[in-house]
Amino acid sequence: MSEKPQLIVHGGAGDIPDSLLDPFRAGCRRAVEEGYRILDSGGSAEDAVEAAIRVMEDDEAFDAGKGSHLNQDGFVSMDAGFMEGAHLNVGAVAGLRDIANPILVARRIMESEHTFLIGEGAARFAEAHGIARCNPEDLIVPREREIWQARRQTLRLATPYGDTVGAIARDVRGHLAAGVSTGGRQFAVPGRVGDVPCVGSGFYADDAVGAAVSTGEGEHIVRIVMAKRAVDHLAAGMHPQQAAEEVIAYLAQRVGGRAGIIVMDRLGRMGCAYNTLRMGRAWWEEGRIEVRVNRED
Repeated sequence: MSEKPQLIVHGGAGDIPDSLLDPFRAGCRRAVEEGYRILDSGGSAEDAVEAAIRVMEDDEAFDAGKGSHLNQDGFVSMDAGFMEGAHLNVGAVAGLRDIANPILVARRIMESEHTFLIGEGAARFAEAHGIARCNPEDLIVPREREIWQARRQTLRLATPYGDTVGAIARDVRGHLAAGVSTGGRQFAVPGRVGDVPCVGSGFYADDAVGAAVSTGEGEHIVRIVMAKRAVDHLAAGMHPQQAAEEVIAYLAQRVGGRAGIIVMDRLGRMGCAYNTLRMGRAWWEEGRIEVRVNRED
C-alpha cells in the first residue's frame, strides 16, 4: 500500500550570522528539492536522506563537507551518522579529513558488517567502497580560514553556529531513514567528537515509532541522548512538535544546553524546536517547500 512520502532537513542551529541567512535558506531549499524528487518518484528514504545531505555538504554555507570548520591544528575533521528504521541498522564515521561527502561513508558503513569507523581506517574503507579521497584543502573555504587565523591569534574559542546538517525521510512504503553530517566546532581540540556520529544522540530512526536528528552543542546533546529521547516521546504518544519542544526544554533545564532538533513520526507528521538564536530548516508541505531560519520567518 502506498504511503505519503515526507522529508524534513536542517542546516544547523546556533548563532548563524546575517551574512549566511540567504545562503542557508537557499541551501535548505535545494536539499529538500533534491531529496523529495527521489521520494516522489518512489525512491527509498535512504536515497532521499543521502541526496539531501550531499547537497548541503557540497554547499560552503554549511558546516559539513566543503565549508567545514577548522580545528586548532588548521584541519577539517568531519563526522557523520546514518540510520534506517526497518532493521535499526546504523553507520557512523568520525575524524574524516579528505572525503568530500562523509554521509556517503556513513551509509556504506550502515550497509556493511560495521557500525562505526574513524580516521584513516574510515577513509580506507571509503576508498575500498568506491568513494574517492579529495585534497583536504579543497574543503577549506576562505571564511573558515579567516576564522581560524583570528582564533589562533586570540587563542579564544568561537561561538559555534550551523554546526551540522541533517535530514529525515519517509518513503512511499512508510520506511524511515535519518542522517546527519558535520564539520565540527570552530577551533576545536584535535580529536574532539560531538553528538553527530553517536547513535541515539545525534540521530535515531525506528519505523515502528519515528525518527529524530539533533543539532547544536554536542557535548550537551550526548548527555541526554537527545534524538532517542525524542523518539521515546513519540512512542509514548506525543505529537512530533511536542516531542521536539519537550527535549529542547529538558536539555536546557537539565544540562544548560543549546540545540535544535527535527522530528518525524511514523505517520509523517513533523516537529522542530530550538533554543538557539536561529536554526536553518526546510520541509515539504502540501505541495510546496517551507523554509525557515529565523523564528519570525
